[in-house]
Amino acid sequence: MKAIVYYKYGSPDVLKLEEVEKPAPKDDEVLVKIHAASVNAYDWHFLTADIFLIRLMAGGLLRPKNPRLGGDIAGRVEAVGKNIQQFRPGDEVFGSIGHGGFAEYAVVPERRLALKPANLSFEAAAAVPVAALTALQGLRDCGKIQAGQKVLINGAAGGVGTFAVQIAKAFGAEVTAVCSTRNVEQARTLGADQVIDYTKENFTQSGRQYDLIFAANGYHSLAAYKRALTPKGIYVMAGGKPAQLFEGMLLANWLSEKDGRKLGGVAAKIDQNDLYTLKELLEAGTIVPTIDKRYPLNEVPEALRYLGTNHARGKIVISVA
Repeated sequence: MKAIVYYKYGSPDVLKLEEVEKPAPKDDEVLVKIHAASVNAYDWHFLTADIFLIRLMAGGLLRPKNPRLGGDIAGRVEAVGKNIQQFRPGDEVFGSIGHGGFAEYAVVPERRLALKPANLSFEAAAAVPVAALTALQGLRDCGKIQAGQKVLINGAAGGVGTFAVQIAKAFGAEVTAVCSTRNVEQARTLGADQVIDYTKENFTQSGRQYDLIFAANGYHSLAAYKRALTPKGIYVMAGGKPAQLFEGMLLANWLSEKDGRKLGGVAAKIDQNDLYTLKELLEAGTIVPTIDKRYPLNEVPEALRYLGTNHARGKIVISVA
């Protein structure tokens, strides 16, 4: 089968399309014929090792131990291991497999998959898992979102941000989206009650305060975010540049107040129950994937190069089948 591989950290230029052995499922695995995949920020981090800890997570200081990228997939089950109970050949599924999604086939633990939303194409379904799980878990679990709260989504135009706007609205919040001029109308279409163009206004200096700030992208210091929170407000960091992520890991807990404002972060956990929660929201039309660009499998380097510009409007999808 064909798959994208890389044997050293670097730019998208180090990626290669090669013939590799088609995998066979173990007793607790599902073999999926991949129809579509999508790129995420962690693909970029694992490719470039721009965050040093990635080298430890990837299992190699000088080169990646796992030469495969691609977490989010959607496709059709081709075969199952003898212990699989939930899926059978022919089922259409979606989920996040960690590594190896930029390929024609992948073997996946059962717990990382769910049945694909019936109303979505494979490409649309592949756009969902990590980005939507990050938004859902960040708002619900870390942000403790409640109906009627004032919620601000910084970086509302990207893969995570577009889902965060819609999910916050689904929880009954009053949503303010922060994005650039070209994405203002997109944010309104997604349901934002107010939209701030960050090229014209700095929300951390406006004097307005929010019960929950979800930062999918866009840099401000933790002190500035804290200033924009209500006395019991919560800040959740979901993404950003390496310096921003490092600042959050180093200082967020220290800057949190014992009985007041809380600052923290979220990293998506691949939870099958949450995949089914998203499936229900998608089938009801409550949330809709926003796809910016589509690339064939052999153009994964171009897809990641575009992701690296930090100007994608929604998700970038890889069409495999």
